[in-house]
Amino acid sequence: MIEAKYKSIFIYSLIASLGGLLFGFDIAIFSGTIPFITPFFNLSPAELGWVASCLYVGCAVGSIGFGKITEHIGRKNSLVLVSIVFIVSSILMGMANTVGELILWRIVAGISVGGASILSPLYIAEISPQPIRGKMVTLNQMAIVIGILMAYNSNYFLSHLELNWRLMFMSGCLPAGLFIIGAFFLPESPKWLIYRGKLGRGRKELTKIMENGNVDEEIQAIQSLREPEQTRDIKKSVLLMFSKKTYLLLLVIAVVVAIFQQISGANAVLFYAPIIFDKVGMNVNNQLIIQIFIGSVNLVFTLLAIRLVDRLGRKKLMVVGAGLMSILLVFIGLSFQGTYIPQSLASVMVLLFIGTYAATLAPVTWVIISEIFPMEIREQGMAIASAFLWAACFGITYIFPIMIDQFSAFQSFLTFAGLCAFYFFFLITVVPETKNNKV
Repeated sequence: MIEAKYKSIFIYSLIASLGGLLFGFDIAIFSGTIPFITPFFNLSPAELGWVASCLYVGCAVGSIGFGKITEHIGRKNSLVLVSIVFIVSSILMGMANTVGELILWRIVAGISVGGASILSPLYIAEISPQPIRGKMVTLNQMAIVIGILMAYNSNYFLSHLELNWRLMFMSGCLPAGLFIIGAFFLPESPKWLIYRGKLGRGRKELTKIMENGNVDEEIQAIQSLREPEQTRDIKKSVLLMFSKKTYLLLLVIAVVVAIFQQISGANAVLFYAPIIFDKVGMNVNNQLIIQIFIGSVNLVFTLLAIRLVDRLGRKKLMVVGAGLMSILLVFIGLSFQGTYIPQSLASVMVLLFIGTYAATLAPVTWVIISEIFPMEIREQGMAIASAFLWAACFGITYIFPIMIDQFSAFQSFLTFAGLCAFYFFFLITVVPETKNNKV
């Protein structure tokens, strides 16, 4: 439960997390279009991989671009801008008549998704006090999985219509419109305002979110971390990261954490469930239904993560998650092989795997990335880590259709199991606990 004194912060965080909903909706809506756009555009596995993964080219651009944009125009205005780009690109993806047009507008959509991926957790982390920061940032992941579930439901119900895949893409306008409306009620991040030298407005915004808090004490804490004006230049901030060994280590950790969230195997399931379950003879209708189950499990276990992340800490959840996922991936591979585990249990194993991912790596990665950097390099650090995250997402999204076409499902999932095992040991030996970071 959220204490009464944090009620305003919870409401604002909930609204800001709708940026995550756009993120989840857009990455998941594509999976339902696969059975329809593949014959429509006559796509090979490699072409399908490119159409799917080109979104993440835009995501990488958007995460870095909006890292710079939000530094100048603020968090709130940047969130509104992200939503506008999302609406326009959703409409134009649905109107595409050639593969080239679809790829172009998916890249543009990716720019908005990449922006949302850093802006929502960044905003939430900056308005939330340390005791509830982890819980509030995981609201962003909850919104992501709600967006994924909404997309899966949209895919199923729109699949029976003549313009199915076009309407699937265009349906993204609805959550984006809701987000724009909500964003107008958000205060600007007081930390950003004070860090930019706008003390009067920063104090005013702090009073909105700290109903019973010590505003002067919070202002002093933020100002103590404020660098001189010249260090806020993005080039100098990046140079600062690379000039201090401590900062460079934090950047390396954030990048590795971001990459492994994407290459753990979960995204292959979330993005390509129709292709995966086609391997065990499931028809299109049942493929879309099992996606709804996947989305529902994803949501339930994300709610569990929200309860645990501030209680157990970030590192412990990540270590447990990586270890369990490695084991479950071996079981999934064996179930698809059908020798030691019946193929009828494949869907059960997949659901357990997604549940583990949803309770650990999926939400906690964003918490660590938003907490690990000190204020003077936070924007650029998050932007760089997010860019690597999207590069990894691009790679796995492009490769997986080719991978599962050329190799067996068992070999594919065993590869992911090995990656999770490596990540398990990296987390234990290198990654620090960020739960107690103050600002």
